[in-house]
Amino acid sequence: MATDLRAFWDRFQTGIEIAVGSSASHKLLGVRDGFLRYFHEGLNRPIPVVIVPHAEVEIHPCLPISDEEAIAAARRETADMQRTLGDAYHFYVSSEGGLHSLEIDGKTHYFVRNWTVIQAPVGEAWGGSGSIQLPDGIIDGQSPDVTPLTIPGRRRSGGMIASLTGGMETRRSAVATATLHALSTLFYGMLESHPGSRRYHTTL
Repeated sequence: MATDLRAFWDRFQTGIEIAVGSSASHKLLGVRDGFLRYFHEGLNRPIPVVIVPHAEVEIHPCLPISDEEAIAAARRETADMQRTLGDAYHFYVSSEGGLHSLEIDGKTHYFVRNWTVIQAPVGEAWGGSGSIQLPDGIIDGQSPDVTPLTIPGRRRSGGMIASLTGGMETRRSAVATATLHALSTLFYGMLESHPGSRRYHTTL
């Protein structure tokens, strides 16, 4: 593994090239933000990051899908890109929104978040953004089958995350957080953090 990681690391010392399964600006910029934060702020390595968009197929355009469906769709997208493009890129990334529920005190509560899947020669990892609860007033009296249709926010106005947070969080920032979390898992044990520090050291 150390040899594989060293070879992988040496490949992108002059820059990171990332294929993203989307042409949506919030996904492209969010993935870029996540990579910049991890490598520039975390590793203190100002490596150029290049994002290359690739077409995606939306399962439910503008509507949330379950976490399981979101992750499965993102995994299919990254696998398809990797299979088609081979080793042309350092990372293959896809990001999807998901809807999940929790049963508490006999009542079902619904939450939305974003999922990012990353595939690279050193492995695959998933990361999620923070969950945002849908207000009870939006879903009261609705069945689980109808709930997705009641979620606020339109694509043109910034989407449901911006609507639910009053613009304090956006689709782009959610994708960035999910991407950062996926990178943290992908390199866990390979690129270790110092407790109490934002700097990282490698195991190479």
